[in-house]
Amino acid sequence: MTLLLILIALFLGAPLYAVFAAIALHGWHSEGVSISVAGTDLFRLSGNQVLVTIPLFTYAGYILGESNAPQRLVRLSRALFGTIPGGLAIVSILASSLFTAFTGATGVTIAALGALLYPALLRDGYRDDYSLGLVTTGGSLGLLFAPSVPIIVYAIVAKVPVTEMFIAGLAPGILMILILSLFSIYVAKRSGIERTPFSWTRLFEALWDARWEVPLPLFVIAGIYGGLFTVSEIAAITALWAFVVEVFITKDIAWQEHGRIVRESMVMAGGILITVAAAMAATSYFIDIDLPSLIFESVRAIAGGKISFLILLNLFLFGLGMFLDIFSALVVVVPLILPMAKAYGVNLIHLGIIFLANMQIGYLTPPFGMGLFISSYRFNKGILRVALASLPFILMLILSLLLITYWEGLSLAILRAMGRPY
Repeated sequence: MTLLLILIALFLGAPLYAVFAAIALHGWHSEGVSISVAGTDLFRLSGNQVLVTIPLFTYAGYILGESNAPQRLVRLSRALFGTIPGGLAIVSILASSLFTAFTGATGVTIAALGALLYPALLRDGYRDDYSLGLVTTGGSLGLLFAPSVPIIVYAIVAKVPVTEMFIAGLAPGILMILILSLFSIYVAKRSGIERTPFSWTRLFEALWDARWEVPLPLFVIAGIYGGLFTVSEIAAITALWAFVVEVFITKDIAWQEHGRIVRESMVMAGGILITVAAAMAATSYFIDIDLPSLIFESVRAIAGGKISFLILLNLFLFGLGMFLDIFSALVVVVPLILPMAKAYGVNLIHLGIIFLANMQIGYLTPPFGMGLFISSYRFNKGILRVALASLPFILMLILSLLLITYWEGLSLAILRAMGRPY
């Protein structure tokens, strides 16, 4: 009866952290264990040094999102890639991926960059449905690139090195961008979209305009992939850089507005952290009652080997992404599937990339994909229209997901080339 009431509260809009905490408290109480165990679980993450990167990267993302950095980024990307067939579409994909990687929030990308890119695509002659689908899909890209917060959360939960997760996500993320870019080139050629003539003057002007933002992603890439700094150090420098540049140098953000941005970013970071903590408490109870073994026995009765297990895993995660937000899914589901993945010989780094790639697509998938609802609200379009417009892009992403899932080397090749034991 208590669990039924908890589920009803969830469907009535109760916060996820409250639902997870209630499940943990009810579970331990029903087992005759002191509910203080749940309190211990809630604070279990506090000793993890990587945890500090979440509020820092979230703050940096909010600062960049509130400034004119997105406009400067799009202008520079267009100067670089506008001469390619489908140049503006490729610019949209690249800019959205980079922006989502830094903000960690696909909805922010749709709202901030979508408002800029959607009318620009229409002016360049792209069809309305194609433009709508592109900006909606672009909002979900970037979760596999540093410094994506979901990658950090997966690394914490799965107890794998976060730096190695960032390295593993590089090639799969590029593959997704490449497949969507090739599709965009095909659409542009078929539609007769004119190219933007290349201009050195325009390129240098765009570079000068974005001179303070361009070094930031280069620093993150060099720091993480080159092993020059720890992730915590990179997070701190990124936050300080964004603050100094946007408040004091470009002055895009007035000092009076900075306090509001800090509050909003910390509310977002706090929401992530408290949800993760509460979900960890619920997961601890699930593990105590040996739920992973029960699930494993059920899966083993269906899946005969590694390939069939990966097929079932993709189907499960694909559906999960439609209903559950990515951070809750990471903390609740990952501990349950880790034992199964190990039993079937799936590398945990590779598993994380499969998980996040699925979540990206589930975020766009009808009937409950959150990206569809955000895009529908932002552009004042019917949810069915947004879903149909996004369908070709979803199919392209599913194609990339299949390659990511069944080509393990795509995720692990760079790590192996660096001499890591994978």
